[in-house]
Amino acid sequence: MRTLFKTVAIISVLSILSSCGRKSTETTPVRKDITETVFASGVLVPENQYNLSAQSEGYILKLNFDEGDTVKAGSSLAVVENRQNDFNAVGAKELLSIASNNIKPAAPALKQVSTNIELAKLKLKEDELQEERYKKLYVDKSVSKLEYENVQLALENSKANLAGLQESYNLLKQQADQQLITQKSQTDVNDVLQGNNEIKAVVGGKVLKKQKQVGDYVHKGDVIAIIGDEKKIYAKLSIDETNISAIKVGQDVVMQLNTSKEKNYKGRVTEIYPAFDEQAQSFYCKAKFTEEPEFKISGTQLQANVVIGLKKNILVIPKNYLGYGNKVNVKGKGQVTVETGFISNNWVEITSGLDENTVITVE
Repeated sequence: MRTLFKTVAIISVLSILSSCGRKSTETTPVRKDITETVFASGVLVPENQYNLSAQSEGYILKLNFDEGDTVKAGSSLAVVENRQNDFNAVGAKELLSIASNNIKPAAPALKQVSTNIELAKLKLKEDELQEERYKKLYVDKSVSKLEYENVQLALENSKANLAGLQESYNLLKQQADQQLITQKSQTDVNDVLQGNNEIKAVVGGKVLKKQKQVGDYVHKGDVIAIIGDEKKIYAKLSIDETNISAIKVGQDVVMQLNTSKEKNYKGRVTEIYPAFDEQAQSFYCKAKFTEEPEFKISGTQLQANVVIGLKKNILVIPKNYLGYGNKVNVKGKGQVTVETGFISNNWVEITSGLDENTVITVE
């Protein structure tokens, strides 16, 4: 009995100590303007930025620019030595010249058949005269039927021979025309390939970075320089995959450049890129500045907050006062179920169940 009393006494003491150790804090709901944001890191990127890439393989013979130069669209910026393209272009032009000559009436093949046609026409005319004479003779019974039929057969052979030669001429002409079309197409292709040895600016802008030097060997697709419009710049923001569904075109953005963290720049989301970056495990969106930063160097790192929600003068409580099942501890009443609305990182909107005079507690 004495042991039981000691046990009960110890439990009572521990309970009192535990109760004394727990502290509860009190507050009341307040009205606030609440802004919900999504954090994003990013970089400055010039508008119309693109890679000036090699279109053929070979050594760089010329580079007509330096880093920082402003170039115009269509201007020649580099020359790559690719002798195979040069040889193919010259060979194709020579073959085109031959093909062009082969469609002329004086071309050897056409001229030969044309001569044979003229001879066949003369032979046909002679056989027609011969057939007329023999026809009269046959009527007068001066020649036999067999002799007359032989003359008729010779006439038919002459007609068939002439028709065959004319068909041969038409076929040779058609083949020559086809060869000309094919060779012209091949010449155009080789001209394009030879033209790829000279690399031109697709869009005007500033040379932001020079990647290659004269004498470097390049493959097709190798980046020679990066070009963009340094006067127009935007922020490329990296958005975590858990937050991308909250990002919408038109949302406001507040940005800080790592070069000047003391100043905020306003912007707006103008585009959400459709592709997911597997390596970075994030999505990207484009934010244009509504107030231009003074510092506009491509690649400058920045931090941004995208405003995804804003409610004014709403009744809120601190987020840590809301328990499981939307229950709140009300002083003197215990747990009360409330209805919630907008939820930010620190605050919860209360739409029903509490008012500004309700005292709530949390341990």
